[in-house]
Amino acid sequence: MRSVEEQQARVTAAAVAPRPVRVAISEAQGLLCAEEVVTERPLPGFDQAAIDGYAVRSVDVAGAGRAVGDDGAPVDIVLPVVGEVAAGSRQPTRLQPRQAVRVDTGAPMPTLADAVLPLDRTDGGRNRVRVLGAVRSGDYVRRVGDDVQPGDVAVRAGTIIGAAQVGLLAAVGRDKVLVHPRPRLSVISVGGELVDVDRTPGPGQVYDVNSYALAAAARDAGADVNRVGIAGTDLRRLREVVEGQLIRSEIVVIAGAVGGGASDQVREALRELGDLEVERVAMHPGSVQGFGQLGRDEVPTFLLPSNPVSALVVFEVMVRPLIRIALGRRQPMRRIVSARTVAPITSIEDRKGFLRGQLMRDESTGEYLVQALGGAPGSSSHLLATLAEANCLVLVDPDVTDVRTGDRVDVAFLAQRG
Repeated sequence: MRSVEEQQARVTAAAVAPRPVRVAISEAQGLLCAEEVVTERPLPGFDQAAIDGYAVRSVDVAGAGRAVGDDGAPVDIVLPVVGEVAAGSRQPTRLQPRQAVRVDTGAPMPTLADAVLPLDRTDGGRNRVRVLGAVRSGDYVRRVGDDVQPGDVAVRAGTIIGAAQVGLLAAVGRDKVLVHPRPRLSVISVGGELVDVDRTPGPGQVYDVNSYALAAAARDAGADVNRVGIAGTDLRRLREVVEGQLIRSEIVVIAGAVGGGASDQVREALRELGDLEVERVAMHPGSVQGFGQLGRDEVPTFLLPSNPVSALVVFEVMVRPLIRIALGRRQPMRRIVSARTVAPITSIEDRKGFLRGQLMRDESTGEYLVQALGGAPGSSSHLLATLAEANCLVLVDPDVTDVRTGDRVDVAFLAQRG
């Protein structure tokens, strides 16, 4: 029996990231930047007002609010307002000594002006403005290149492109960016008992759960997913379907293709495309699973159990890391935390347990607490309802069969809800 770590190493060794592609910045969110985006012009490109107010020379308002006359009263500073500059104005404006120009946020600064006087430090006059407080040179002004200078790196290679990065790319005039694209993944279900969800199951038939659940899991991991659906039991047809997906995919997942005679038939049907090895892996659920590289491009192909819970767990442990590596992520595995159990957990000897659970946090101590929801020997490990309630996987070492209440265990976060 192969260990989980050995199987993961074999799978990840087959990872091949798609070639970087150039996409519109509106389509780049969530992807990994594949280039150093070097700015060609400064940002901002001109001195501009950072707030609404009056553009002034700081020396002309230096005594406002502080200086006093011979009688002890504050010196009254009043400046004529000689114009107004709106954001987006392209008309150059020149300021003379002891003058003010009304400016909007983002408006280009008039020549000679070195500060913006906020409205709350004035009486808001339109023709003449009374100054109630001083400003220093540079106050409330965004200078040329304050954000980035020509030659600066705006977005570094390896950065996940989020809203801020999209905004910065737009700000420096980039409409496209080189990214690591989402790997294309195809999901196929096999089994004579399967019907799609738009049909009513007959005697002995069940809905095709796997292709929907696994497609959703692949999208959550970051893949571009093609849910093929049910391929049927005709082996020639199955080979045609798989061969077609190998051309368009970086990863192929076939569910319901391990265990019993079905596994042998599927492997025989796909033999000419490459070798698929079905192996027992020391984990539960989902110990029986298959993996190989098919087609001319040696596309990583997985054979997963028909049990939806087992299929999802194997996907989480084996397929998801491959997707994350193909996306260029440095850390393909889920975040692991240590948690204290609130109830006993039973696991299978000599197999690493990946048991669905609910992770909580003690409000008073901040300590993580976890309760297993199923997966113990003899329990209903096939129940999808308990997996739907889970927000984590409880990891139990192969040499541990009984975890007592209060013991510490490693826990892998699943996708966050809400």
